[in-house]
Order: sequence, then structure tokens, then C-alpha cells
Amino acid sequence: MPNNTEEQSCYRTSIGGQAVMEGVMMRNPVGKTALAVRGADKQIVIEDVDVPPVTAWYKKTPFVRGVFNFIDMMGLGYKCLMRSADLAGFEEEESEFEKKLRQKLGKHYETLFQGTVLLFSFILTFGLFAFLPTFLVTQLKDYVSHTFILTVIEGCTKIAIFLIYLSAISVMSDIKRVYQYHGAEHKTIACYEHGDELTVENVRKYTRFHPRCGTSFLVIVLIISILMFSVVSWGNIWLRVGLKLLLLPVVMGITYEIIKLAGRCDNAFTRFISAPGLWTQRLTTREPDDEMIEVAIAAMKAVLPQDNSRVEW
Repeated sequence: MPNNTEEQSCYRTSIGGQAVMEGVMMRNPVGKTALAVRGADKQIVIEDVDVPPVTAWYKKTPFVRGVFNFIDMMGLGYKCLMRSADLAGFEEEESEFEKKLRQKLGKHYETLFQGTVLLFSFILTFGLFAFLPTFLVTQLKDYVSHTFILTVIEGCTKIAIFLIYLSAISVMSDIKRVYQYHGAEHKTIACYEHGDELTVENVRKYTRFHPRCGTSFLVIVLIISILMFSVVSWGNIWLRVGLKLLLLPVVMGITYEIIKLAGRCDNAFTRFISAPGLWTQRLTTREPDDEMIEVAIAAMKAVLPQDNSRVEW
């Protein structure tokens, strides 16, 4: 993290982003979103991403906005990820079934495909982080009777599965590069927050860890869930899993506000709550090379005001 002198001069911005295939997506507080990708010809391609403005009350109300904004970011992130693969020149040959399905569904094919992927992702996430830990810990009920202790064991099991999953996928070459672009995104945002000119040399010196990160969000969700789910009965595994799903929006709403607070303020409390997420980012970020930093800078500049005014909280 930056030293105290840097922190005192730090501008707090709500510009955020996401690493994609060979690129970075950036989004500013008013919704302007840009995707910058290093194409197969090594040139940087920049595209504006059409995102509806945030006007609904439930997307601006504290403790309510977290769930809806998370869902929006999931959809936007997937859209940018697929588009980045096209811009980067990654081509995957369609099967005969996919070709026939695309011909039959026409423009609805992409919607169906995205919905299927998101549904599969939800089922996989539910199985790994909701059902499996609860099932495993249920086997200990004959030996451990205290509800809170069972919940802590369940939470630690979730965290262990999460860390193992992150470590396992990090050995994939494509994922390694995405993690490097993730580091470039964080370093570029940090450079902007500290008021430095957005150059490769300036960006390079900043940390690749940032408190406003999706990794930190997920880690805090896991930690908050330990406290929240300690009141949920262990009497029936399906009842417990069902109640946990009902409480999940509450957990996400609280976590979203914590992440915003950690990004806005720097004090002993926010450093304490940010520490687990920043540590986990050692798995989900890597040091980028200069070409990756150039892409992140291009994405950042594309969402900054034309009058060079700063985007702050």
C-alpha cells in the first residue's frame, strides 16, 4: 500500500474496472464505460460500451444498491469479456449444433448463451460455496454441538475452497495474463488517485492491490456470512441452505457499503477490514508488463472528463 505521505495526498475516486482478455474495462461514476484491448496486430483498440445510466432508486440507496449493482456488474463484465476475446483475435470454432442453434434463434442466440453461462455459473457457485461446505460440516454435528463453532468451521471451509479454486486456475496461461491486466488496472487507478500523470513510468511504481476490488468484495462476503449465518439453524441441511440464500442479499448489501467505505477512507478500521481482501489479491493479480499498463491507461483516459477535471467521491 502507499506510504503515509502518498495517502495524505490521495484523491478518492469511484472509477472502477475489470480485467478482460488482453485488456481492461474502465467505468466512471456517471456510467461512461470503455473497453481497451490489445489486438492481434498489437495495436490498442478502444470501444465505448453502452451502459444505461443509474437512475433507479434501488441502485442508489445504501444497503439496497449492493445486490443490484453487483448483478449489473456481472452482466457488464461478461459482456466485456466476450467482446474482448473478439477484439483480441481469439476465435473458437462453433460446433454444428451451435451453428444450427444460432441460425434458428438469430439475435436471441447471444441472450440465450449468456443466460445459460450465468445459470451454470450460479449452479457451480451454489454447489461449491453454499451446499458443499454445509454438507461437510453437517457430518461433524455428532462431535460439535455449538452453532457458532459449526458456522465458523463452515466459513473457514468456504474460504479454503475459494483459495484452492483461485490457486488452481492461476496456473492457466490465459488466466495468468488476465491477472496481469488486473494488476495493471489497479496500478492505473492508484496512479490517478494520487494525482500523478498517467504514464507507464508513473503507473509502474504503484501497488497492484486495491481495496475496491471484486476479490476483496468476495472475501468480505465470506467473512460477513460467518457472522450472519451463525443465527441460522443447523436442524436441516436444506433449510439451512435455503435460509442462507435468502440472507445472501443482506450480506451482499452490507459488503458493498464496506467496500465503498474502504475505497473512500483510509484509517485503522478500513485498513483492518481491507487486509484479508488485499492479501487474497496476491492470488488474483500479477505484476503487468509495460504493454499491459499502456492498455489500462488507454481505458482510464477514455472515461475521464474531457475538461481534465478530477473524478472524485
